[in-house]
Parts: sequence; C-alpha cells; structure tokens
Amino acid sequence: MKNDLVDPKPKIVWHNIFFFASTGLIAVIGAPLYISRFGVPVFELWLTVFYIVITSISITAGYHRLYSHSAYRAHPVVQCLLLFFGAAAFEQSALKWSSQHRDHHQFTAKRGDPYSIGEGFFYAHIGWVLFWAHTLRFKNVKDLKTNRFVMLQHRYYLFWALVSGIILPFAIGLWYGNLLAAFIFPVCARLAFVHHATFCVNSVCHLFGGEPYDLHSTARNNWMVALVTNGEGFHNYHHRFPSDYRNGIRWYQWDPTKWLIRSLAALHMAWNLKEASKFRILEARLLVHQELLRRRESRRKKPIRLERFFSDFEGGYQVLRSRLFIWEKNTKEYRQMLHGPGREPSKAIRQRARKTMNISKQRFKHTYQRRERYLKSNRQPTADAKTNLQQSRS
Repeated sequence: MKNDLVDPKPKIVWHNIFFFASTGLIAVIGAPLYISRFGVPVFELWLTVFYIVITSISITAGYHRLYSHSAYRAHPVVQCLLLFFGAAAFEQSALKWSSQHRDHHQFTAKRGDPYSIGEGFFYAHIGWVLFWAHTLRFKNVKDLKTNRFVMLQHRYYLFWALVSGIILPFAIGLWYGNLLAAFIFPVCARLAFVHHATFCVNSVCHLFGGEPYDLHSTARNNWMVALVTNGEGFHNYHHRFPSDYRNGIRWYQWDPTKWLIRSLAALHMAWNLKEASKFRILEARLLVHQELLRRRESRRKKPIRLERFFSDFEGGYQVLRSRLFIWEKNTKEYRQMLHGPGREPSKAIRQRARKTMNISKQRFKHTYQRRERYLKSNRQPTADAKTNLQQSRS
C-alpha cells in the first residue's frame, strides 16, 4: 500500500506535454479538417456532448464535492459511476485529485498550493501539470484511503481511464462505423475542452470576477466559467464555504452539479447534503460590504472627518451584526419548538415565537438594505450619510 501511495514526479513531465499538445492540436486542427472533408459527423458530435457532460460532472460532483470536500454522501452505485466516468476525464485518480485540491484550499496562492495563481496565469492554468513542482504525500486524504471504491480506482486508474475514456468511445464509433470521427471528437476534442474548462477554475477564477463573500481570497465568482464547468465558476463562494455542496446558491445561478446532487437526494441515492448557514453567508457579505466602504472612503481626496465617520460606521456594523445574531437565535428557538423533543407547545406560543422571529428578520433586513443602498452610492460621507449610519444603530 505504501508503494502505491508514493508518487515522485520529474521536473518536466514529458508525457503530459505530449498528451495535452496532441489532444489540443487534434481538436483545433483535426476537427475542422475532418468537417471540411467529410462533413459534420452528427452522431459523433452528440456522443461528444454526452461525454463532455458525463465526464465533467463526474469531476465536479464526484472528485470535487463528494471526495475533496465531503459535501454529501452517496450510494455505492453513484460512487462507481462517478469514479468510472471521472477517470475518463484523464485528470488523475480521485485520491490524487482530492489530495491536490485540499492542498490548494489550505495553501491558496502560497507555497504548497499545487496550482498557485501566485506563480502566474499560465502555471495555474496548465503549467503545473507540465512542469511539476508539487509533492504528493496523501496525508490529507486519510478518510479517502478507507473508501474501497476510491482505492480500487486509484490502484487501477490507468486501466479505468483507458476503458472509460478511449476504448468505450472507440467501441461506440466502431459500432456506428466511423472510428476516425470517434477518435477526433468524443476522445481528443472532448478531452481538450474538459481539461481547459477545468483549468479555467484554477486560473481565470483566481484573477477575474467578483468577490461578494471574501475580499482576502484570490478566488473570484465568474459566471462565464460556471457555464462550462457545471457551476464551478462561483469560486469566491466556494473558497469561503468549501464544504457546501452548492457553488451557486441563488436559484438563477448556473450550477447543474448542485441540481444533480439534489436529484440524487430526492431518489435517496445521496444524503447528508451540507449547506452553509444562511446567517454565516449574510455575515460574510456584511464583512465584505464593511471592508469595501472602508476602502472607498479611505481613498477620498478630501475626506470629511473620516475618523468620526468610521466610528459611526463601525458602530452601525456592530448593531447590524447583532441583529443578525438575534434573528438567528430566534429562528433556532422557533425550529426547536416545532421539531424538538418534549411536549408540543400551544398554538398561541408557536404564533408568538414565529412573530418574534419575523420581527427580528424584518429589523435586520431594514438595516441591511439601508446600508447596502449607501454602499452603492458614490457620495461623499456627508452629514446626511452620517445620519443614515447613526439611524441604523437605533
């Protein structure tokens, strides 16, 4: 077992250079040449789309959210399917992938991050797999070593990858009678697309996008990357709440991985879905708002009594935060009353507890909206603005 977990890597990984160069060139040059000469291979294109979806979502739902972050639990059948088609993505075994990803979260943009954005865009995107500089120790995946499915895939990863990622598409192409198109589209073009879409999370999502949940992380929310990665582009949220099975928490945010996990849970094929508390999410956004306003006012060319202004602002923030905690406390008490052990309370007591919870919620929302409107404004911190901040403390 020890030998199986040792993975020394050379500085320059020539087989990776050849692999990524060949699949990329065949996708960019070979696919257009084939179409110009033989026409559009409709069946192979649909097979390519199917393979893009099934392999990429096996990475996001399996390698990433199930194994790297333990964001939910899954039935053995689901695990086997995710591991089988995850191997077809040729992104290493789930054990290696998860070990590297946990290092990425622990050492983001620092020494120890396998695909650190601190080393530059190219390195974070693809350079880290071409010029290897990271040691795999597997000390951070002890929980996965006890998973027999993960270890089976790890031991025989190359066999799994060849069967699921190359032999199976070849067999389908041979059955349909077009082996060349099966090689160009569902194998090479699909691999090139899935690889670079995944790599964009490490590169693009650490440079470009919004920071609504954590200003001190290099991770960004990028909806364009989310479109090609089954929701992985909401990276700022993910780095702030890595154990949440969702990346896009809004109903309108594109996150098919989240929808798949919910569907599996509805079928009793997944359970223990982890969600960040909505109160912790609101608290994170409040901290971001506070820091953004502080930065903006500090850059004023002619600040007006900034010391007093920041004092008022800090006091207003503390009141807002305390109202959030009161709302959370009242909500927990109400839920405990409904679902907790013991004698069922009377209808009047339940109504009073619900009313208290709703009042605390409305008080928080009123103060939060007032401060958010001020944050979006571009005005100098005038007396009116100061009055608004002071009113939020009342």
